[in-house]
Amino acid sequence: MTGATLRGWLLEARDSLDRSRDVIDSLNVFPVPDGDTGTNLLLTLEAACAEVEICADPDVAPVAEAAARGALLGARGNSGVIVSQILRGVGRALSDSASIDGGAIARALRLGADQAYRAVARPVEGTILTVIRAAAEAAERAVESGTAEISPVLDAARGAAMEALERTPQMLDVLRRAGVVDAGGQGLVVILDAWARVANVDGGDPVVVHGASIDVHPGPVSAEDYEVMFLLDADRESADHLREELDRLGTSVVVVGDEDLWNVHVHTADAGAAIEAGLRVGRPYRIRVTHLGSHEHVSVSARGVVVVTHGAQIEQLVRDAGGVPVSAKPREAPATRSLVEAIEEAHASTVILLPSDSDCIAVAGLAADVAREMGYRVVVIPTRSIVQSLAALAVHDPSMSFDDDVVAMTRAAGATRYAAVTIAVRDALTMAGPCRTGDVLGVVGGEIAHVGGDLVAVCQAMMDELIAADGSLITVVTGSDARAADVEFLSSWLGRAHPTIEVVVQPGGQPLWPFIIGVE
Repeated sequence: MTGATLRGWLLEARDSLDRSRDVIDSLNVFPVPDGDTGTNLLLTLEAACAEVEICADPDVAPVAEAAARGALLGARGNSGVIVSQILRGVGRALSDSASIDGGAIARALRLGADQAYRAVARPVEGTILTVIRAAAEAAERAVESGTAEISPVLDAARGAAMEALERTPQMLDVLRRAGVVDAGGQGLVVILDAWARVANVDGGDPVVVHGASIDVHPGPVSAEDYEVMFLLDADRESADHLREELDRLGTSVVVVGDEDLWNVHVHTADAGAAIEAGLRVGRPYRIRVTHLGSHEHVSVSARGVVVVTHGAQIEQLVRDAGGVPVSAKPREAPATRSLVEAIEEAHASTVILLPSDSDCIAVAGLAADVAREMGYRVVVIPTRSIVQSLAALAVHDPSMSFDDDVVAMTRAAGATRYAAVTIAVRDALTMAGPCRTGDVLGVVGGEIAHVGGDLVAVCQAMMDELIAADGSLITVVTGSDARAADVEFLSSWLGRAHPTIEVVVQPGGQPLWPFIIGVE
């Protein structure tokens, strides 16, 4: 295997994903119009290929490193983040190999699988993670049986990945009920199939694509008593052990770095235990402990807020509030690179990042890791809707200490219940019953709770449900498809049906979602 072979695999994988993107997109379990796993994977591979194509070095290592760097900065959505980590592991293994044979390929897949599992705080089986692990194990078995050639090892990995993909409905009820396989896993099979075909002299036809996706989200940031941060001198295995122990001690766990130097962050009620955990595995230094409940104001440098937006009016609103908006295009999640550039644009040493979408949280986490390695202090508040981001932005106070500001914004976002209405783009079985293409879907808290034929009626049902759980303010963000008559009717109805609730109608301009609703 040469750099040209590796480059050929990535370009073939990109082209194969381009051909199968619509099919993979259509097989998401969620029937909403922006659940596009295939598109996110394609955009991630396109970013990797863009770096590879400007790398003129004929050797494997530089091409592998370029691919890993491009995928990291171009990762889109949860599946894109995981694939970027797989490519990172593959790139590291191939760069470290003196010669590329079947054994090197097996090590590359193993390291790729390990990187993917580490990227998710709480891995879920029956997803893309299961598929990459099965591929790695099969490659290792092929090498143990005496195979030294590349092609048989990749064939074994591809075959095991396809078998694991077929088993995903047995592992997740949401896939079994829909009668489909995991969409992220299906995309990974397409990528591995391209590698096997490029490595095989006889080539062969691309794998048949059929497949569904389940979101894998990190848990919400929950402010504990103390924020503990330190640098750590330790090897990779020790850093992995520390990450696991800190996950048991607290929340917002980040252990990032490479080789022997690691940056550690955790929110925990027991700061001493977190520091002792670091002492057991290496040498912690530059230790900083901040009491999150303290209201003591300290001298802070300029602070920035980066917000992912989905409409022109909200983008302007964020700018007017002093934030840096990152515009997400219809059906296209923002890339890691876009968020990192926005962090730089904020011109602040401390930055708060609001992803505004469940599928953007993992990408925001990657961007924060990259920015921390550049010297920024970044905290991601995992907002799952633009109304949660607006609530957080409303209480943002740069005169407060950074930690107090993060706590206040996190609380405001967490106290905002959210819902939205859209139109189904495929037939599906939902938590609210079956839906047909063209039906109106009411999504409450990330789950489809209402299916109907009338957009206004579904909005009324969602508003009633959110307000019934207590609230004093309802914010309605109107999309580009919202009709003026519907906006006027809903505003008038809210005044009559819920006279004690303050109503704010905010033009958003977002496509696909005529109404996004938040109740505080």
